[in-house]
Amino acid sequence: MTATITAPARENAAGHAKPSKRRQGKKRSLPLTILLWLCALYFLLPLFWLFIASTKDNSDLFSTFGLWFGNRFSLWDNVVSVFTARDGLYLRWALNTVLYAGVSAIGASLVATMAGYAFAKYTFPGSRVLFSLTLGAIMIPLTALALPTYLLFNAASLTNTPWAMILPSLVSPFGVFLMRVYAADAVPDSMIEAARVDGAGEFRIFWQVSFRLLGPGVVTVFLFALVATWNNYFLPLIMLNTSSLYPLTVGLAQQQAASAAGGGAQALFSTVITGSLISVVPLIIAFLFLQRYWETGLATGGVKE
Repeated sequence: MTATITAPARENAAGHAKPSKRRQGKKRSLPLTILLWLCALYFLLPLFWLFIASTKDNSDLFSTFGLWFGNRFSLWDNVVSVFTARDGLYLRWALNTVLYAGVSAIGASLVATMAGYAFAKYTFPGSRVLFSLTLGAIMIPLTALALPTYLLFNAASLTNTPWAMILPSLVSPFGVFLMRVYAADAVPDSMIEAARVDGAGEFRIFWQVSFRLLGPGVVTVFLFALVATWNNYFLPLIMLNTSSLYPLTVGLAQQQAASAAGGGAQALFSTVITGSLISVVPLIIAFLFLQRYWETGLATGGVKE
């Protein structure tokens, strides 16, 4: 009789313990959830302001509340103004940006993948020294390399050409580091040895076996390189002096400066803001389409067994 009475009591105690632990877990996660929402609000608020400002004309832009719509919804008029101002020069800037960012991102992804794979899977003299130098290069700010890069390209007569934007962006030290960590876990050594036993060469192993396994990491490096080149302002500012070669960053900055110094001329601030909004859309689309590969690449590259 005693056993039949005490057994349910233990079950009830265990049953009460589980909800208690769940409540404690919820209490602990609540501050973290609030912090994440605040961070999301902090990052999304400028984008929301950019969209709201793009719907206003010049008068509403400065006379109405910044985080709400104006008296007149002028988004379509502003979009038309963006693509027609200065004989459609914005479209040329957009095509330049796609060229610079696309070629640079593809090239940087390939270079980082091959270099990271070599560091992870091959042992050669000086590999640790070279990888240490690669890590050190991550810490060097790009502004410190601006003058040497300009002097080098000027000596090679490559300034004011598309190559002045593409070539410096082909090397990504952080991409090499990320792919080295990712390749170490994503490509089993046994698979490489099996391919060698079957008579496959090193290049064939890389392109037909390893590269397929490195896909998520490659997409991650591609997105990082794409965003870095797309948003690059300082490099084209010092390398290019022809407006037809400008990317969107420099072109919009020049247009904003011209609008601010327009004097009695009609200001085009709403056009510049709308152009900035349009320039963000391709990056958002790229992240949405490649999000699952990007998340997989970061998760696998950040966890080692």
